[in-house]
Amino acid sequence: MTAQGADVPEGDGQATARVAASPGTPDANGADVNGAGAIEVPAARERARSIPEAAVARLAVYLRALSSLAEQDITTVSSEELATAAGVNSAKLRKDLSYIGSYGTRGVGYEVEVLIGQIERTLGLTRKHSVAVVGIGNLGHALANYGGFPSRGFPVSALFDLDDDLVGVPVGGIPVSHIDDIVEVCSQREVTIGVIATPTQGAQEVCDRLVAGGVTCILNFAPIVLQVPEHVEVRKVDLAVEMQILSFHVARRQQESAAAAEVDGASDGGPPGGGAGLPGEIDSANRMVERL
Repeated sequence: MTAQGADVPEGDGQATARVAASPGTPDANGADVNGAGAIEVPAARERARSIPEAAVARLAVYLRALSSLAEQDITTVSSEELATAAGVNSAKLRKDLSYIGSYGTRGVGYEVEVLIGQIERTLGLTRKHSVAVVGIGNLGHALANYGGFPSRGFPVSALFDLDDDLVGVPVGGIPVSHIDDIVEVCSQREVTIGVIATPTQGAQEVCDRLVAGGVTCILNFAPIVLQVPEHVEVRKVDLAVEMQILSFHVARRQQESAAAAEVDGASDGGPPGGGAGLPGEIDSANRMVERL
């Protein structure tokens, strides 16, 4: 099945063809496509390094939209359709996809499965991940029970807490381990991503233990800046900050609406702020002229 609608992405789809080629497939000159692809790997890595942070976040959104299309047996999608599903404009989408070497085919669009594979490789989703959640309070419980993690390649395999009453209690089917066992358990279960859902105090110690256990990626919900080695990636999620950002956008819209209302008032016969004082100001100016 094909998604309906005309497509306008630029490109000839050759990059897609190179990725999809099977190992040992000769090209028109008899050369091994797989060998040529191997030569291009460093270039692909360089492209990945040059992708802006905001574009990386949007790639994840595109992947979610594409996965939904694949579930509906849709095989191709236009840039406009994919952009609409992701909530961005088509020009930004095409720019983002150009970072990963995907340009689509004019008049056809993007092959859904091929594009899913390209984005998954770029986001590192072709490797095995294992997640540990530290701090099984309300937030930790919610994260441990969230079904979206395993379905997207991030199964939760370990839970930790300081409360002895929680140790051994299964949450989301996984028994809670004591925080003292982080290093051993993370090493045994090959945890790659650690989620810190603890209070501020103790968050750095938890981080240090996760790193000692081989964890290289940390999602931090604690309101603190963590100190980590250079090889460890940290993403900070501060819900209060996100709400403040939302508040800023609401305030800006209100200011824009107020400014627009003042402009409308001026066009109806008065300057911004109202024209009630204008006749009086004119009379005062006239009296000054008379005195001169």
